[in-house]
Amino acid sequence: MPDAPSTLNEEPGRILLVGCGKLGTRLGRRLVDAGWEVLALRRHPGSLPPEFSTLAIDLQEPAPHAMPEVEAMVITLPPGARDTGDCSDGYRTPLYNLAAALPSVPGRVVFVSSTRVFEGSAHHRALTEVDSPAPVTARGEALRDGELLAADMFGARILRPAGIYGPGREMLVRRVLEGTPVQYARRTNRIHETDLVRALEAILGAADPPRVLHAVDQKPALLGEVVEYIARCLRVPAPPRVHPEAASGTTLDGTRLLRLLGTLEYPTFETRYAQLITARQDESTNGNKPTK
Repeated sequence: MPDAPSTLNEEPGRILLVGCGKLGTRLGRRLVDAGWEVLALRRHPGSLPPEFSTLAIDLQEPAPHAMPEVEAMVITLPPGARDTGDCSDGYRTPLYNLAAALPSVPGRVVFVSSTRVFEGSAHHRALTEVDSPAPVTARGEALRDGELLAADMFGARILRPAGIYGPGREMLVRRVLEGTPVQYARRTNRIHETDLVRALEAILGAADPPRVLHAVDQKPALLGEVVEYIARCLRVPAPPRVHPEAASGTTLDGTRLLRLLGTLEYPTFETRYAQLITARQDESTNGNKPTK
């Protein structure tokens, strides 16, 4: 088990961001601003910010050298082989190789999973962190296995984001603009990237954060509600319905996240999409072509 946790309320130290992609980069920038030394590990780190210290390591292979001592670690790796999408090995190889290269277990470790571990749940009530995961696909099973491994090997706190949206994550807007058919009856949850980064900071900084935390906003909604709202804001027709319509998906309770953060900057999907539409209107007024 790990030593007593290092927190962001103490003197800034050194943190390792494993699989530092878009989310890790945004978190890392905030930690650098707070005085932390950020080590970012990924296969090809050339595009990472210059203020990060980088480690060019592919954890599908044993690390070529021991890693530096760090006080905290955030793992944002995808399950399985990145290039092929094969989830058969899941997180086992990268987490074992990571453990072998660390001189000791950091005092605070966060493993970023996904609410996809509930994809097979038959409950129609809002699921909480005490509910048992019910994965059914290879990816869902790999995510759940990764959670268990990370908790066992590193004493990791588990953060499960719902669908992440925000700058550069406008998939639903593109679908509405393109008129792509949508399953209106699907139950959905989401979290804005800003609030997800805040959740990671809070877990790193709290004296005794939750062992498991669902990163979801305060308004689960049917997918049809969301795309109809976006279409109204954009003043375009709502996308067609997928037939036959079939209820699916889960509803997740975000009480524990709200208790940890106090408030969300984006408590509902309307908050962000209203801003997005305003930005598009401003671009049109200034003579710029809005982006999809």
